[in-house]
Amino acid sequence: MNKCRAVLPVLSSLAVVIIFSAVAFLHAATPPPASSGYHVIKTVPIGGEGGWDYVYVDSDARRVYVSRGTHTMVLDADTYAVVGDIPDTQGVHGIAIASDLGRGFTSNGRANTVTVFDLKTLKAISTVQTDGNPDAILYDSVSKRVFTFNGRGKNSTAINAADGTVVGTISLNGKPEFAAADGKGAVYVNNEDTSDLYHLDARSLKELHHWPLAPCKSPSGLAMDVKNRRLFSVCDEKVMAVVNADTGAVVATPAICEGPDAAGFDPSTGYAFASCGDGNLTVIHEDSPDKFTVVENVPTKKSARTMGLDLKTHNIFLPAADFDPPAPGERRGKMKPGSFVIVVVGK
Repeated sequence: MNKCRAVLPVLSSLAVVIIFSAVAFLHAATPPPASSGYHVIKTVPIGGEGGWDYVYVDSDARRVYVSRGTHTMVLDADTYAVVGDIPDTQGVHGIAIASDLGRGFTSNGRANTVTVFDLKTLKAISTVQTDGNPDAILYDSVSKRVFTFNGRGKNSTAINAADGTVVGTISLNGKPEFAAADGKGAVYVNNEDTSDLYHLDARSLKELHHWPLAPCKSPSGLAMDVKNRRLFSVCDEKVMAVVNADTGAVVATPAICEGPDAAGFDPSTGYAFASCGDGNLTVIHEDSPDKFTVVENVPTKKSARTMGLDLKTHNIFLPAADFDPPAPGERRGKMKPGSFVIVVVGK
């Protein structure tokens, strides 16, 4: 046998191994971009009375829901025009949307209720009683249930989204904050009092785990990369805790802006976000499931702590306003009349 012919198959196999190894390496970690390209593209004057809390973007229906203290405003996600209003949502914090059922839900912290409304007409359908101060609210499409996370109740109320009946309560042993669902029947929620992340079963209404988020303290905003099973908790002391959703391990702690309240994740770009009261939006790139790089802090507007992410346009909506200097003993001054705006950050 010709020795050269005998060696050639070995060399060919070796070349294939090298090529596949190189491809695997390239896919294992995507280098972070030098800049995200995000910047303020428009500041939309809205005005009106009332403060705000959560923002929810229904990317498919092109609507932006903004809580306003006693009512919930609805904006067009493309023109930014106010297209509707849901009245009598006293102390409203959050909004959840069940597109498959044609229903929306608001958590009314002052009234200890949920308002169920029709997505087409925005008219109220019913009111559901919850425990004390429902804050965050989440629709889980697997169990077809809406969960409120009750600040004073230190628990979660589970509601059948189709008919508005309360099906149970889950104790959380502290003040719950933002929540996220994994699309497989699990719900995760930050516990601000204990600095833990709770892992819940949406069907059985049982606590599966609660994991410490150290070095994270007082976690608020929470978002999830469903594909790679990573959760993003934004915390005091300018840190984000990135958590493995299956093991509870904190895999990264990138630095973020100061005074965070909300988090977001865009699966099509690999960017995670933290919005902060200091007037910045931190943009973080997911290089790999366990490696994250802070790309930049995008200037927004002071007080722009909460946000809603439009997964279609990749724009981010941040409510903000101007405030008077705080009086002695006040944490924050009064909001200046007519100063409420929506800051739109995009590329």
